[in-house]
Formats: sequence, C-alpha cells, structure tokens
Amino acid sequence: MSQPRQAALQASDSASISSSSSSPERTVYDDTDFFTTQRNDSQSSLGVASLRDMTMSSSMELEHRISPVSRLPSELLIYCFSKLSSSMDLRSCMLVSKTWSSNAVDLLWHRPLCTSWPNLENVTKSVQEKTSYYPYCSLVKRLNLSNLSDDINDGTVQPFMHCKRIERLTLTGCTQLTDHGVVTVVNGSNSLLALDITGLDAVTDHTLKAVAGNCPRLQGLNITDCSKVTDESLIAVAQSCRHLKRLKLNNCTLVTDESVSAVARHCPAMLEIDLHNCRQITDEPITLLISRGRSLRELRVAHCSLITDNAFLELPRHLAFDSLRILDLTACFQLHDEAVEKIIETSPRLRNLVLAKCKEITDRSVHAITRLGKNLHYIHLGHCAQITDAAVIQLVKMCNRIRYIDLACCHRLSDASVKQLATLPKLRRIGLVKCQAITDRSIMALAKMCSEPPAKPLGPSLLERVHLSYCVHLTLQGIHALLNRCPKLTHLSLTGVQAFFLREDLTNFCREAPQEFTEHQRTMFCVFSGPGVNKLRDYLNSEDPASIYDTEGTMYDDREAEDGEADQQVTGMMNATGLGVDDDEMNDEDEPGEGSQDGAEPDS
Repeated sequence: MSQPRQAALQASDSASISSSSSSPERTVYDDTDFFTTQRNDSQSSLGVASLRDMTMSSSMELEHRISPVSRLPSELLIYCFSKLSSSMDLRSCMLVSKTWSSNAVDLLWHRPLCTSWPNLENVTKSVQEKTSYYPYCSLVKRLNLSNLSDDINDGTVQPFMHCKRIERLTLTGCTQLTDHGVVTVVNGSNSLLALDITGLDAVTDHTLKAVAGNCPRLQGLNITDCSKVTDESLIAVAQSCRHLKRLKLNNCTLVTDESVSAVARHCPAMLEIDLHNCRQITDEPITLLISRGRSLRELRVAHCSLITDNAFLELPRHLAFDSLRILDLTACFQLHDEAVEKIIETSPRLRNLVLAKCKEITDRSVHAITRLGKNLHYIHLGHCAQITDAAVIQLVKMCNRIRYIDLACCHRLSDASVKQLATLPKLRRIGLVKCQAITDRSIMALAKMCSEPPAKPLGPSLLERVHLSYCVHLTLQGIHALLNRCPKLTHLSLTGVQAFFLREDLTNFCREAPQEFTEHQRTMFCVFSGPGVNKLRDYLNSEDPASIYDTEGTMYDDREAEDGEADQQVTGMMNATGLGVDDDEMNDEDEPGEGSQDGAEPDS
C-alpha cells in the first residue's frame, strides 16, 4: 500500500480514538452491524448470514473497511435486493462479493422460476447437486409447477424430495401426478404451510394421510376436484393439522358430515372453508363450523341442497359471529325467510351474501338483509322470483355501499327498482338478465341521464359490468347512451335483445360464442367484453344517428299489446335455445365473491 494511503488510515484510526467516548466509531466487525438470526429463521423465508462467518483475505478485509456499501447491515442489503424484479439482476448481485452473494441467494431461490421446461431442468439439477457452494435444496420455500401442468408427472417431481423446507406447494392441474409423486415431495416436509392439488383426480386418501403425518404446521389445503378423497383421510388431517385456516373441498362428492364436523371440532383457527357441491353435507356440520369457528370469515356451501333452515336456526342464541364476512348459499333450495333472518341476526357484519336460486325467500328476507346497512357490498338474489320492487327499493336506501348486485330472473321487478339501484354511488356491476319488465327508462337511469327531455348528464357512471340479456324492451338508443355515460364499462351482455343480435354491423364487435352452442344459440349470442365494448362505442359514435336508429321504435313505447307480444317472444326464444327459467345467461361468467382466491394460502 502507498505511504499516503497508510497515513490516511492511521489518521482515521487516531481520530476514532480521540473522539468523544459517548459516540465511538463502530468497527466493521461490530455485531450490531449484522442481522444475527439463523438462516431460514421461522419469522422469514429469507435466510441471512453474518459477515463474521465469511473467510476473507487480508486484502479483501481492507477493501471492506474502505467500501461504504460493504458496511451495510445484511437486513438493508436484503431490503435493497428485494426491490429487484428481475432474477438476472439478482444473479448479477450474487457475483459482486461473498457478502452480496450470501444475502441475494435466498431471494433468488426461495421461489425458483419454473415457467418453462428448460428452467425446470436447471432447478432440478441444482437441487440435486451435492457439491454446490450453497445448499439450494434447503433454500426452496415456494414451489409452483402449475405453469407446466400438462407435462408434470411423478418422475418430474422426484428431485424435489430433497427440498424439505418447502412452505407452499402448488401443483394445480398436474393431472398426471398420482399419490406416489405427491407423497414423495410431502414426506418429511414439516415446514409445509400450504398445499394446492386442485384437479388431481388420481389422488386418494393415501396422499392426505401422508400430509397428516408430515405437515403439522399446515394452514391451507385445496383439494378441489379430488373426487376420490373420503372422510377417512380428512379426519386424519383435521386431527393432526390443528392450525388449518383455509380448506377447499369443492366437488369432493364423497365427503360427508363426519369429516366436516371433525374439521369444526379440531381446527378452531379456521378462516375460510369451501364446500361447493359437497352434496352429502347436511345441517349439523354447518352449525358446528359457525358456532365453533369464532374466527370464520368465509363459508361457501353452494349446491349443498340438503341444508335446511335448521343449520342456522340451531345456532346458539344471543351470540354474534362478527368475523363472518362472506356467505354463499347458492342453490340451497330448502332455505326460507326464517333462516335468512337468523343469519343476519347472528352475522351483522356480512359483506358478501349469495342467495341465488334460494327460491323460497321473499321480501321478508330482503327486509332483514337491509339491517346489514353499510357493511353490505355484494348481494346475489338471482332467481329469487318472489322479490318485488318494494323490497329492492328499501334495500338500496338502507345499504348504499353495494358494489355488486344480481337480480337475474326476478321477473316482478320493474323500472322503479333499477332507477333506485342507479342511485348507488359505488355500484360497479349489475345483473338484470331476464328482467323482462325493464325498459330504456332503467338504462337511462343507469347512464345517469334524466329520463325526460332535455336529457341532462348527472356525472359519469362507475359501472364496469352490465348484464341485460333477454331484456327485450331495450333499444339501441338506450344502450348507446349507457355506453357513452359509462367510460369504465368492460362487459355488456345483450344476448336475446333483438335490437342487437339481429344486426350484423353490431355483432361484429361481439366475442365468439362457445363452440358447444347450437347454431340457434350462436345466432342469439351477443356479449361485448374488453376491446369489443370500446369498438361498439366508437362505431355508434361515428355513425349518423338517423341511419343507425331508423329501424327502431320510440324509446318509451308502453303499449300493453306490444309488451305482451314481447313477453311471448322472449319465452319462445329461451325455449328455442334450451334455456329454462333456472338457467343463467348463456356463457356469462360467474361472478365470484370478494374473498381469497387461493384457498391454500396461509396468513402471512
């Protein structure tokens, strides 16, 4: 080293000694400069190492004393590295120095990229390497192979048997996997927090028994469409995995009350459970889940048709289940107004309530729902045909924070209901499929236009999705106004509306009908989504109104004879297309409730 440089260092050392004892200069090796927790500490999936553990040459040691960036604590380095979105950038950081490498390697490997076959081959090769500088198999914390689901088989996952610290394992749609492949990865994985094996119909009780025996910390389990799973293995999981918080059993048709009751008894921390289409479930486990799960936030029992009023009427008296936010009771045909009243009484903070196809409920249920007030954001009352305008108007007045409402096939509703719905300040999505009594007056209200000329704008609408199929009284003028007054609109369904499906110049902007539709269904199909909405709006705005409206009648033609003819016409159209009163709009996407989309994700 040159003399001037040595002198500078000596001067720096003497300055440190002569400085005030109340603020001494911290040396490079002060323990407080570095995060001293063990690698893979349970509070984080990112391991960090102390610089003290690194071996350095004297020249490297001196360089670190001079370089300010090398004196950063490990936690700050990790924070900086975590802001890098590119794996190549992280790899470059690993090549800077041993310190940078030891703090970047966990970020690069805790969730290895397996979105292509070459990537997966590189990952499997690395985790099997016994002489590598880092123990890569111990660094993998999240493994998602769903992007290669068609190619994944038991042999593909064999190398991951060495990865015993996986916390989240996602094998969604890997239909070639069997018990052997899944068990190979699960065995010894006592750090596993979340497992998603959706769609693995070859999986049986053998896999879940392995989960019960190896994964005591499990918090999330998604076995949707694993139709061979029975009560035997689910009871074992409930008894062994008592920290379970999220459970999805959709379409597990062999599941009965016995296993669901075991979950209710042994998993008190349950937050979300989905029993969609578990058709053997009756009242008892539902009562247990709600009464014992004081933290339960989401309960979905759609198409569990054996559930009756007693599931809710037997809930303990004078207790409120304030945590429950989402309740889906789709097609629970045996529910009546008494059950809905009890639900509202015991769950006053419900945010999402789905009562679609609960055909026995009446205005009495809707009046009970109004007690939810500002808490209610999402309400689905499709096919509840006994509901009238009076109930809907009262609902809007009391629950003015509704963002989504579906009233499909509520044929007693008229323009009066829709006009009131249009006053909701946060309304984003509305479903009025087969509400045959509504006219352009409703559409102009949704567009926030005065119904009487001259039309005066009242401010742009926030609507994003509008479902109006088989509302046969609608005209092109009304829909044109809706398009222009709803700049955020991304979906507009008008199947069976003659003003649209009969005009080729308009259907050019529709999306394609599903292949399984008949020719007649394809002819009537008229759904605009995404860019199609914008193209339809632009087209209508570019044409002369006289030329595009010349085949239409007046916007408000209330002649009773024509109304009767239109009603007969729409009934004929629905019969011709194979749609009965119980069917929803053709190929119109289901609208899920606002909840966790990944049933196997544990709390962070």
